[in-house]
Parts: sequence; structure tokens; C-alpha cells
Amino acid sequence: MAELTALISVSDKAGVVDFARELHRLGVRLLSTGGTARLLMDAGLPVTEVAELTGFPEMLDGRVKTLHPRIHAGLLARRELPAHIAALREHDIGTIDLLVVNLYPFAQATARADCTLEEAIENIDIGGPAMLRAAAKNWPDVTVLIDPEDYPRVLAEIEAGGVGRNTRFALARKVYAHTAAYDGMVSNYLGSLLAGAEDKVGAVPAREPFPAVYNLQLVKTQDMRYGENPHQAAAFYREGRPGAGLLAGWTQLQGKELSYNNIADADAAWECVRSFEDLPACVIVKHANPCGVAVGATLVEAYHKAWQTDPTSAYGGIVALNRPLDEETARRIGENKQFVEVLIAPSISPEARAIFAAKQNVRLLEVPLGAAVNGMDFKRVGGGMLLQTPDVKNVGHAELRVVTKKAPTEAQLADLLFAWKVAKFVKSNAIVFCGGGMTLGVGAGQMSRIDSARIARIKAGNAGLSLQGSAVASDAFFPFRDGLDVVVDEGAACVIQPGGSMRDDEVIAAADERGIAMVFTGTRHFRH
Repeated sequence: MAELTALISVSDKAGVVDFARELHRLGVRLLSTGGTARLLMDAGLPVTEVAELTGFPEMLDGRVKTLHPRIHAGLLARRELPAHIAALREHDIGTIDLLVVNLYPFAQATARADCTLEEAIENIDIGGPAMLRAAAKNWPDVTVLIDPEDYPRVLAEIEAGGVGRNTRFALARKVYAHTAAYDGMVSNYLGSLLAGAEDKVGAVPAREPFPAVYNLQLVKTQDMRYGENPHQAAAFYREGRPGAGLLAGWTQLQGKELSYNNIADADAAWECVRSFEDLPACVIVKHANPCGVAVGATLVEAYHKAWQTDPTSAYGGIVALNRPLDEETARRIGENKQFVEVLIAPSISPEARAIFAAKQNVRLLEVPLGAAVNGMDFKRVGGGMLLQTPDVKNVGHAELRVVTKKAPTEAQLADLLFAWKVAKFVKSNAIVFCGGGMTLGVGAGQMSRIDSARIARIKAGNAGLSLQGSAVASDAFFPFRDGLDVVVDEGAACVIQPGGSMRDDEVIAAADERGIAMVFTGTRHFRH
């Protein structure tokens, strides 16, 4: 095998010394720049600096290092074309066979609260993307690496006789996705700056959440058998680095491949259950709506209370837990003979896994708890996309405004806040009856808020649960007193709602007339 030349210039230096040491052992000549060159030299490796190769020093505070014909001709020359090889010989330019580059940390820099526009600009990489694109374009002859996780594979293939054609092409495709994401990230940042940001030298620029052009890159995780319906094709894509606690970071322990609807419902369940922190909680979701939610002193208690809300709808549902799934809770789920599509927990004990081992169709997912939220919510419309910031507002005691003559008790306040938290995850129009840390009846997705209340009553009746003395949450205000009268007729003793209707006074007077307590949150939670 002819001597190979590798050019290494990385900002993420994880594993690069060991990788370069192995390249040297395999007879690969090492070129490098700046801090990477110094790191490799300090490790005792023979390195030729790029400035020595090009005959030009690094210039303009490092802005110009590798933008030179000796670099780009060495990357772009097609080895099978005699004219290209002759041109290299005429100008005494050697080939570069392996390029190892990752880019300036633009995302990390601009994520800092004190990052100025000038600092952001200096973290826009120029030479790196140029080299990467050149090497990837010439993938039949050049191996290009951006990810330390690919180092072992490339080393093994070099040692076996040479990097394979399939590997080189796969790495080249990875490069173009990477540079596209990098450019999109820069575009999103610059496009989010408010007018005049360029004139405020040394200041942290003001930004808006919605840039003029929005760039988004997603990575395909899996193709699916079908989409929402069998005649629709589908695939699941995730963000490059999902935040800690988000569903996309799942590990599947057993069960069939997740379907389109499984993932959508699992996300609804997981987002709801991880909003409960203080006590063990269980959320059961069916068709994107919680059909049972509860907290308890133990996880098994929380599960049993959630299941009690609507055992019929729970069949074939998604069960999400905010505590590790233990043997006792797993056994109770089995005893209820509940058919579970997906079961999600931060972790699942070996004993719990053993209980479900005989039910191989049950999908067991572990998702570590975390506080991350989605950056943007998206909704597809014909020819466009709606973007909004996520609904992360959680109302606390201090934000509640008692508007009736009668104030809720401490126990009622706890149930009202519980009901309000659940209503946030129920499709509008949402009416949620709760009591004792559990849902008693859930009415979701109706065109009329009154019909949602009646459905919640029917659900409670079917489950044999009483609504007398219950707390009720309405995700939006009551436009007329009739909605309030319906929930009081069903047994509500206290109500939580946003307020904000032009007829608030009428609704408050009705609550006083009916002798119930009512609080306003000042926040609406439509979920369409």
C-alpha cells in the first residue's frame, strides 16, 4: 500500500491523539494546523504543519490557514485522471488521502448568554467546511472524517488494506449533512438578530425566536410499516442531539417495532407524566389524550388510581411512569389484564422485565428523566409550517386568583392544580374532573365545552366513580355560565379556569350563586 497522507484539524479533540498515533503506526504521514498540530507534537508524533507545506504562515488571526491550492488540489485531484496527476507533479503537490476535520464550535459559542455578534462571527468556520466539501466531493479517492466515533472503523479498514469504497461514500454523505446543518445553524442565528444588531459593537445582540428563514435538520431513526393509517408511508426522525428527558432518547428493551401512532401517543404520555415531580405518577394515554392520570404515595398506587379512571379506554393504551418500574407495579399491571401497547419509565428493573418477558408484543421503553423542552413546536399546513414556542408554562399557587366569595381549601387547591396540569395535555375543548390526586372523568376534543363536561361525567359513571365534591379544570374560559352550571350539576365543588371572557362577571356570579369556589390562572392551554 502506497504511503497515505492525512490532514488533521479538529476543534473537538476527543480521541484524536490515539487516532493519530495509530495512523502513524500504520505508516500514514501526518499534516496538521494550529492547536491540533501542537497537541500531536506534544504527544511525540511526527507532524508537518500546513504552513510548512503551503509556504505561507497562518494569516489574519487564523482566518486563513488551509485555503491554499496545495491543500485543495491535494484533496480534489482525481487519481484516475492522468491530467490531474500531471498537474500535481508539475506544481509539486502531493495528494491528501484522509481528512479529519470538525468545525468551530459555533453552537456552543452562541448558546452563551454573553456572546457578542463579533464573537459569533469569529466562530463561523470557513476553511473547515471548504476542505470537508472538497474531500467529500472526491470521495472515491479521499476518506473524510468529522466524527470521532468513526475513527475505529477507518483504522480497521486501513489496517486491512484500505478504506472501502462503501465506507468512503457513507462518510462523504455524512459530511454534506454536517456542513448543511452548520450553515443552517449560522443562518438561523444571523436571521434571528433584531434590526440594528450590527451597529452595536461589543454588545450581546437582541434576538427574536423566529428567524427570517428557519433551517431544521432531522436524522432518520427508522422507517415504519405505515403511518397513521396503513395506506400512508412513514418514518421517524429525531433531532441530532435530543435534550435530556425527551422521548427521542428512548431505549427499547423489548417488543415490536414502534408504530407512528405509538410514538405520537407515547410522547403525549411521557410529556404529561414528567411534568409531575414531587410524587410517583402514572399517565395512561389513548389516541393522544390522557384517559387516566394519578399521583400516589407509591408507584403502584398511582398506576391503580390512573387505571381506575377509565379501564375501558386504558385497554390498548400507553402507560407512562415517572419513577423506575418495579416488580410490584409490573405485577399489578399484569393482574389488571390490561393490554398495553407501550410502557415507558425512567428505568425498568430486571424483575419487572421478567414479568413482561412472556408478553413480547409489549414495547418496553426506558427514557431517562430530564428537564429539556422542545425548541419549537411545528404544525404542517398546506404549503407551509406553523412554528410556536412550546407550552412550558406551569401555574403555581402564587399565580392563582380567587374570584369567588368562597375560597378553596388547601386540599381543593391541590386537586385544582393537579386538574390544571392534566388539562394542559388534553385536546381542546378539555374538561377534567379530579379528586384525591387522580382523574375522575376526562372530556376531550369536543366542539362544545358543555359536551366535554357531559362526556367526562359519562366516563366517570362507566368507571363507577363519583364526581361529588370534585375539582374541575377547563383549559379555556367559560364563555357563558351554562358551562359552569353543567360541571356543578355533575358534582364539582371548585373550578379552575383561565378567565378572560367578556362575561367573566356573569360566570363568577353563577359560581357564587351555586356556592362553589373558583380560581383564575390567567393562562390558557389550548391543545389542538
